[in-house]
Amino acid sequence: MPKTDVTWDLSQLFPSMDDKTIENKIKEIRALVEDFESKYKGKITSLSSDGILECIKTLESFESNLDDMLMYAYLSFTANMSLPKNQALYDKTSKINSEIEKRLSFFSIELAKLVLERPEIINDKSLSNYKHRLECVERSAKHILSEKEEKLIIEKDLFGVCAWSELQGKWLNTRMFDVDVLGERKTLNYGDADGLLIHIDRKTRESANRSIYGKLKEDGEIFSSALRNICNDWLSVSKRRNYNSAMEASLVANDTDKKTIDSMMDVVENSTKLYQKYLILKSKIMGLEKLGNHDIVAPLPDSENKDYTFDEAKALVTKAYEDFDADYVKALKDVFNKNRIDAEPRFGKKNGAFCYYWYNGKSSFVLQSFTGTIKDVFTLAHELGHSTHTYYSTTNQTIMNTNVASVVAETASIFGELLLTDILLKEAKTDKEKRDILCSVLDNDGMTAFQVSARVWFEQSLYKAIDEGKYLDYNTICELWTAARDRIYGDSVEWLPEMESEWAMKPHYFMANYRFYNYPYVYAKLFVYSLYQKYLEDKEGFIPKFKKALSAGSSMSPLEIGKIFGFDVSKQEFWENGMKQFERFVSMLEEIIEK
Repeated sequence: MPKTDVTWDLSQLFPSMDDKTIENKIKEIRALVEDFESKYKGKITSLSSDGILECIKTLESFESNLDDMLMYAYLSFTANMSLPKNQALYDKTSKINSEIEKRLSFFSIELAKLVLERPEIINDKSLSNYKHRLECVERSAKHILSEKEEKLIIEKDLFGVCAWSELQGKWLNTRMFDVDVLGERKTLNYGDADGLLIHIDRKTRESANRSIYGKLKEDGEIFSSALRNICNDWLSVSKRRNYNSAMEASLVANDTDKKTIDSMMDVVENSTKLYQKYLILKSKIMGLEKLGNHDIVAPLPDSENKDYTFDEAKALVTKAYEDFDADYVKALKDVFNKNRIDAEPRFGKKNGAFCYYWYNGKSSFVLQSFTGTIKDVFTLAHELGHSTHTYYSTTNQTIMNTNVASVVAETASIFGELLLTDILLKEAKTDKEKRDILCSVLDNDGMTAFQVSARVWFEQSLYKAIDEGKYLDYNTICELWTAARDRIYGDSVEWLPEMESEWAMKPHYFMANYRFYNYPYVYAKLFVYSLYQKYLEDKEGFIPKFKKALSAGSSMSPLEIGKIFGFDVSKQEFWENGMKQFERFVSMLEEIIEK
């Protein structure tokens, strides 16, 4: 495993944790809140369109100031969750943010009332920059409660669902795991243990799975308590907000609709045999009668299992983006050149990977734990895609139009993975190398398009169970998870018993006030698959359209963004077309194997 010591430089935000600038910023933010509250509370519904414009611009200026402070605290905390100073600052800023949300909750309530009373304001020329934002406000307006109720929800969440969510994250990242690595017993932090899930040695992979998920199972009732309370809380709030289902709020937040998502999920379920076909092909390559769960995304035993240094990964991803378009690589280089990436695996660091966008910097900060695998290279390409999306949206939009709906927020990140795939296949010298690359891609994309779909069904089943009066104890939740999982995998995979607790390590289920985080990944994967086929057909014509889509931020709906490329995402045929790209990869692999 190559040593990676790349860490980010957060002094670009604030000089240090102890610097007085932070306290000064907090005072400044609180003063801005008081001024905004004094000037606009109780008055928004009576404002002219020009007055609304001034109000929105004032709020945007405030948000950009607040984001810098919250970002610094969050990034410091996620980089090392075990440091008391980091914990204290994160806790302090979280409370301040909660306080601010309560004080400014009147804005969304009064704006919603304004739009309901004067819907014509949506098409006012002076507010044209915020037209789609106002359309979204109109859609969500009927679900907004009174100011008093909204404040009470914020208060209860701080030490309720937010605390449950924090518990899940802290547990995973403050435990050590005993794993047999090539026959040698080692005690590892989560980041290092997680990296072994795709180790070349099958027994090592099995040991890592048993250790991680076995330890989750030991504390299964803790995780079930967290998830049960989060789900029940969500159902209670959803009913109070007059949503028809637990999923409706997510559809509104993602600027999409149930018909579109149902059509997409139907296509996925109708295509499970395609995924299972790949898994059967992989079992043949690996010389196994049937894959174990620890083989699904494992490297092939006769592959070179190349370890990449971070510099090698950086060069590959940079070339992939640069070959697409010289201008397109700017954001990526900015992240590297200005030390805005933290790639070192270490104890106390948040697991997984993310890209945190920085509006004032027209850039972002990226976190991952780079251990040298091909998976890590793809993760780097993915997160830098988010950075690129950030660059185009923040450069071309005001801050209110950069809150991109999740269903299209993955567009540039998945496109970046395909650009990397293109480079790797082009540089492959043998069929065996191409086979290895295709398996790596199909492993990842199979998980995103199919396994993630199981998570959608799992989450739906949780709320259905509650509605039916069932108690979500550990065993019940495990049964719901394995039932959803088996809709995807059928009998193509043999599962270790510890894997019943797999749901417990997914932070998405525990995110406070954000349910159904998963289907946007499926949407994005199939959406980009279709985009990539357009790109291969007409590269010169595609590039400006792609930049236009990224530059739109949230000023356009996902439906409108699809139409930039001539797509209608509401049609089932669109999703079937996206699935053809997965089928193409499987066919390419099958052709190589049969030679």
